[in-house]
Amino acid sequence: MNNKVINQLFSIIRNAAGICAIMLSCSGEVQASTSSIIIDADSGKVLSSSAADTLRYPASLTKVMTLYITFDALEKGLIRMDDMLPVSRNAANRSPSKLGLRPGEKISVRDAIMALIIKSANDCATVLAEGLGYSEANFAKTMTEVAHELGMKNTTFKNASGLPNRAQKTTARDMALLGAAMYHHFPQYYKLFSAKKFTYKGRTYYTHNHILKSFEGADGMKTGFTNAAGFNIITSAERDGKRVIAVTMGHNTAKLRDQKVAKLMDMGLNKLAADNQDDVASGKYLTAERSTPKTDSQLAADNDNVSTDPQVQMAENSWAIQVGAFSNYAKARNYALSVKKEITKRYRNKAINIEPYQNGSAVIYRSQLVGFAKNEADNLCNRLKKSNKSCIVVASRNETMVLANKF
Repeated sequence: MNNKVINQLFSIIRNAAGICAIMLSCSGEVQASTSSIIIDADSGKVLSSSAADTLRYPASLTKVMTLYITFDALEKGLIRMDDMLPVSRNAANRSPSKLGLRPGEKISVRDAIMALIIKSANDCATVLAEGLGYSEANFAKTMTEVAHELGMKNTTFKNASGLPNRAQKTTARDMALLGAAMYHHFPQYYKLFSAKKFTYKGRTYYTHNHILKSFEGADGMKTGFTNAAGFNIITSAERDGKRVIAVTMGHNTAKLRDQKVAKLMDMGLNKLAADNQDDVASGKYLTAERSTPKTDSQLAADNDNVSTDPQVQMAENSWAIQVGAFSNYAKARNYALSVKKEITKRYRNKAINIEPYQNGSAVIYRSQLVGFAKNEADNLCNRLKKSNKSCIVVASRNETMVLANKF
């Protein structure tokens, strides 16, 4: 065999080895290229995660933030569901998926919202952005600001729809925070995410979120896809009074995405059910529900349930000031916000945490200001007491994801 033939054979072998290496590498990347997280919707405790802090393109998960800001405007009375918003040429020219709006026509806020949820309509996302933020660029800045206020520190938005933009990034963890904020802050609007169809001008559109049909207890929220992002989803489900929020991103097909998120939610709900049985058996639950702030002695009694692990207690900025306990999440949150407004500027950057604690079928929500060193917490609590505010210093529970203030 001459040298020329031998060299050709070696070249073929090297190329074949290179192809195999590429294939193996790609196979590994497919496995590693997805990000997932599932949390307890009440406490924010992370039940499972994988590459949850890897930066990714959100695709149409972006629309959950657009809707979050829209719902806030509705709550504040800035807009109404039946208000008619104009369609600009910029909105009408958005790439599909879209409703097919024409420049100069108008669409109601209600229809635009439902088109985002069901159809994932990019033109309607721009209509809402322009209606609330004057320009989509300005609206995107607000989206990013709100994201950071919610604790979504690794998220940047550049448009209202999720259409491709290299600078528009997020993480699975941040999307879980957004899902939890949507569920807790706007329960009156969250139910819209469970809709499976929407009719506009005589045409009926059906949801892209097939988990609503295939997974018991699922009731929202949003799917997303672009070539660069892959197939993404934020979803939530409730069984036997326990709720989880799951996010998975970067899948090659919708089927793989849905299979993954279904497994995540099954695992999470089963874990919460098992934990619930363990807590009942150990007598961990409280015995009374309240709708007014607790006294110092009552708060002190609650504190008996807080971890006394010295390593936890000695950690810097791992202390919280508990200022009340309520039977309603909104009341607990509003009370914490009202207390926060009264404290000195030095501490106004501190976040609030609403810690749920279950009593049978009822839930008590503890209002807390979090992120203090022990001496800071003691000093501020003493000041609050002088102004007739009940409070007690407690060790923070590190597993809880804090939902920061709504803008």
